[in-house]
Amino acid sequence: MQDGLVAGLVAGLVSGAPSTLHALATGRDPLGATLAAGTILLPRERRRVRLLLAAMPVHVGLSLGWALVLARLLPRTRTATAGAVVGLAIAALDLAVGARRFPRIRALPLLPQIADHVAFGATVGAVLARRRST
Repeated sequence: MQDGLVAGLVAGLVSGAPSTLHALATGRDPLGATLAAGTILLPRERRRVRLLLAAMPVHVGLSLGWALVLARLLPRTRTATAGAVVGLAIAALDLAVGARRFPRIRALPLLPQIADHVAFGATVGAVLARRRST
């Protein structure tokens, strides 16, 4: 369980890089995905600071929850690759549910969000592989 929590924290910190870089490159708001996550707790809120604060427990909860699932499911070999594949499956689930229920999530560019999920799964897998090898 500890390995999963550590992996989730690390992955939660770095996995938003693809969508953030995409936003910067295309002139979009680099906090757009974070603000959209905040609408999960505060669906009618429009103020940035409140949405950013609401996004924190949402992001931490999802990151830790999925990382714990991955820690139980991922194989001991090729863990990062398997994590990336599972990240793609998580993207299908998260984005399908999120897009259906939350307009700000639906408005996000799809490919960068998928890339974030793949990065999350690969990072969880890499951290787990490293921790399991020691």
